[in-house]
Amino acid sequence: MSNNTTYTEKLHPSSILPEMTVSRFDGKAVVLGEAQGDFDWQLVIVYRGQHCPLCTQYLNQLETFKDELSALNVDVLAVSGDSKAQLESHLEKLDISFPTAYGLTVEQMQTLGLFISNPRSEQETDHAFPEPAVFVLNQDRQIQVIDIANNPFIRPDLSMLVKCLKWIRDPEKNYPIRGTKAFL
Repeated sequence: MSNNTTYTEKLHPSSILPEMTVSRFDGKAVVLGEAQGDFDWQLVIVYRGQHCPLCTQYLNQLETFKDELSALNVDVLAVSGDSKAQLESHLEKLDISFPTAYGLTVEQMQTLGLFISNPRSEQETDHAFPEPAVFVLNQDRQIQVIDIANNPFIRPDLSMLVKCLKWIRDPEKNYPIRGTKAFL
């Protein structure tokens, strides 16, 4: 076993997202999992940072679903471990209208059960960063949907995610949170 190997505790469906505050680019502090405005659910996208072209592509694609998510009463927030300056640089490559936050700490990443990577070089970035994750939090801040990846290549298909959220949010379906049993 390598000395630099660490293990993370994973969050489970239906658990309450641990309370943690991050800073949006506009300076407003937000609590992850607390939907803003009139929304009652929140979609939190954790991305690797401005150095990742796949993250840029994913966030720009997410923008095309923002109206559908709004119609479902789902707030959207993207967050990374980047600094404010790195986020400012990244915003030049992004064509998005949903809020972005920065400064996710390694401790917060660990609390969320994220996989964390070190940069391959100084040209990539200057800090440890989270691998991608998606959290959908319901009105009670419970984890309704969770996806945690260990690399940038595996992420939920956004069209399928939105389609499934329409299904889940339909009151006639009465669809429960799935994956809550460890043993049958």
